[in-house]
Amino acid sequence: MADRPRPDRALRLHGWLAPTVVGTSLLALAAGIGQFGAVAALGDVAKSFGHLSHGATIADQAGLSGSELGIGLAIVRLASLASLPMAGLADRYGRRAVLLVSCGLGLALTVAAAASPGYWWFVAIFARGRPLLSTTASIAQVDAAEQTGSDDRAKAVALIAAGYGVGSGLTAIIHSLAGTALGFRGVFLLAVIPLALLPFIGRWINEPDRFVREAAAQDHPLPVLGAVARSYRRQLLIVSSIAFGIAVVTGPANSFFFVYAQNVLRLSGVTVAAMVGAAGALGLVGLILGQRLADSIGRRPTGALALAAVAGFGIMAYSGSRVGLFVGYVLGVAAASVFAPAAGTLANELFPTSVRASVAGWQVAAGVLGAVGGLLAFGAIADVGNRFATAALVTFVPAIVFAGLFWLVPETKGREPEDMWPAAE
Repeated sequence: MADRPRPDRALRLHGWLAPTVVGTSLLALAAGIGQFGAVAALGDVAKSFGHLSHGATIADQAGLSGSELGIGLAIVRLASLASLPMAGLADRYGRRAVLLVSCGLGLALTVAAAASPGYWWFVAIFARGRPLLSTTASIAQVDAAEQTGSDDRAKAVALIAAGYGVGSGLTAIIHSLAGTALGFRGVFLLAVIPLALLPFIGRWINEPDRFVREAAAQDHPLPVLGAVARSYRRQLLIVSSIAFGIAVVTGPANSFFFVYAQNVLRLSGVTVAAMVGAAGALGLVGLILGQRLADSIGRRPTGALALAAVAGFGIMAYSGSRVGLFVGYVLGVAAASVFAPAAGTLANELFPTSVRASVAGWQVAAGVLGAVGGLLAFGAIADVGNRFATAALVTFVPAIVFAGLFWLVPETKGREPEDMWPAAE
């Protein structure tokens, strides 16, 4: 076929603002809209399906107990484990097909969650769409990394992270400003908009040359459903452990933010929207800074410092004051944004094309387990006397240890994946 390059032909690479990369970032934006609805509307979900009173417990103030909220969110997170085999399919059938199918089905199930008759129904329906959107977000980074060269790769990965962040931020701001009028059902119905635009976005997205060449090569059989050869497993264990560590913090820090801000500290919707807007703006600055640091001082030091900062700012956010929540949340989002391009680029550069999507699936799975562990621990501790500050300390401090894992893998700054595994490409 004309569009399948010979294995010995030079790769056709794109700039980070090429239409195919921008189109992939729009899919990440759509995934952010779909996935973040459960977090942004959690306080409204708790009020709708729970019972509010004037007591001092989380259940009295939020409508549902911290344990119920934590278990529900943990179930939704655990459902993302199904993204492991889904991501593995991208190593056999291509990045483009998996991106479009997973995004479309995930958005459709998000819309369906708007009809939930009760809290556990909501958890069950939303959980079905979560792994599909997780697959979209993870394969979007793989696709962007494969479309670009070393000079543009960190920028492309940052653009994907920015797309996901903008989608998440839009959902949060819309709910904060119009939550009373829309309710959580209206927020989920907003996923109809990116779902309708999906056929048009799909026209921009091309299969990466790296995958097309790998698929054409006869001596490189493609793995199925997350299979990763033994020679890559040490690296896989390290990058998956890093994903686990950051998720222990970001899982509960992000998931409990809206309940804590609106239902415990009693902040107005306008105030919460302003906080989300400020975090979004600084998050974009963080992505630019993270990309530049990753390309200058390296992927490893940038990722390690950012991971430790995320944990520290998470502790500040739940320290008990409104100022602490504002500063900790905004700077925590910025630190996570610095982390994203460095860690995402490193993970994609460490592995050959034949297993890159499967590795992304394993990272999602590790992140799910980290987030679930963090959610359950945070929710259970916060339930005891409404101690959010203690919950943050106990849950987030141990995660700082995972920053040291960056030095167990080689630095990839300025290198192509083909340089790391020449025999596999």
